[in-house]
Amino acid sequence: MEKQKKFQLKNILVISFAHFVHDTYSAFLAPIVPLLKAKLGINNTLVSLMFVAQQIPALLNPFIGIIADNLKIRYLVILAPAVTTICMSLLGVAPLYIIIIILLFVMGLSSALFHVPTPVLIKKISGDRIGKGMSFYMLGGEAARTVGPLIIVAAVDVWGLEGTFRLIPFGLLASLILYFRLKNINISKDIKNDKSLKGIKETFIEHLPFFILITGIMFFRGFMKTSISSFLPTYLEENGGSLWLGGVSLSVFEFAGAIGAYLAGTFSDKIGRIRMLTIIILVSPILMFLFTYTEGVMMFPLLLLLGFFLISSTPVLLALVMDIDSEHQAFLSGVFMFISFISSSFTALFIGILSDYIGLVATYKVASVLAFFAIPFVLILRKKFDSK
Repeated sequence: MEKQKKFQLKNILVISFAHFVHDTYSAFLAPIVPLLKAKLGINNTLVSLMFVAQQIPALLNPFIGIIADNLKIRYLVILAPAVTTICMSLLGVAPLYIIIIILLFVMGLSSALFHVPTPVLIKKISGDRIGKGMSFYMLGGEAARTVGPLIIVAAVDVWGLEGTFRLIPFGLLASLILYFRLKNINISKDIKNDKSLKGIKETFIEHLPFFILITGIMFFRGFMKTSISSFLPTYLEENGGSLWLGGVSLSVFEFAGAIGAYLAGTFSDKIGRIRMLTIIILVSPILMFLFTYTEGVMMFPLLLLLGFFLISSTPVLLALVMDIDSEHQAFLSGVFMFISFISSSFTALFIGILSDYIGLVATYKVASVLAFFAIPFVLILRKKFDSK
């Protein structure tokens, strides 16, 4: 039992590396959206449906959480990066819109199978420093989204859009490395089996008020996060920017997000989850609104601040979920991921449709206003869970 309380840095770094590999390839879509739009002759609404296709498998997240405890989870962690690598590297080759949708759907399923069980694993090997463990985990994902746009833009620059399939071997090699690093980590013994459906139902009902508040926060903040993470290269391209400017800008945003993801979770262990979350929620909409009035090099300082505050809420929210003392932890993780990805799907569709009517600049301003509606949910959460 003493081992359970230890912060297992080596194993946490291995899981974070797996997260890094997976999300590096999953970050390929947004930077090449302007090229896909030109190749396929589609508008922003159809672009938003690409992001929705990635999120649809999230409908299965709670069920994945239920069954995850009975699977060899480490093999999901190993195989998911390989599947994602293949799907995302073939986007440039795909001749039809429907093929891209299928590739993104398969990638989304792979992502769901990876992201649901791994936070539970991180909790089990973080001891009493769950926030710090989640920060390492999120750092892997955000670092991936920092380098991912640069890798795909460089690949397009060298091989062209249809030559990106050449990136497949690198991702497969990473999965092979993960196999040798993870094959001896026994995850199943650390996670209790969720065999009682009755227990799962009772757990869901018990924590439903908490998840309703979490949904409100993630939903209204999602308009900002999605508009930047999914449409920033398109936003810049519509304002005369190049493919490289879009890729670099997205990397700057994600780089700051990586720092925010690491520091926010760690600080939340010290000052409290809700207090940290309140600061993040109040600052983000103001920064987003200011960003819409900047251009040229002046946008980079704001992108750094936006990345830091927009993305840093996720490890804090995830740590809040992992703070729940329950035998059905994988299920609760699945519910959180379900909320996260469904919110992303809806907001992506909203941003895509609205931007076709009023433009991305005006849409960004609308997103910043909508984000203020997350504040009441945070205040209620603070009142009910201020002891965290």
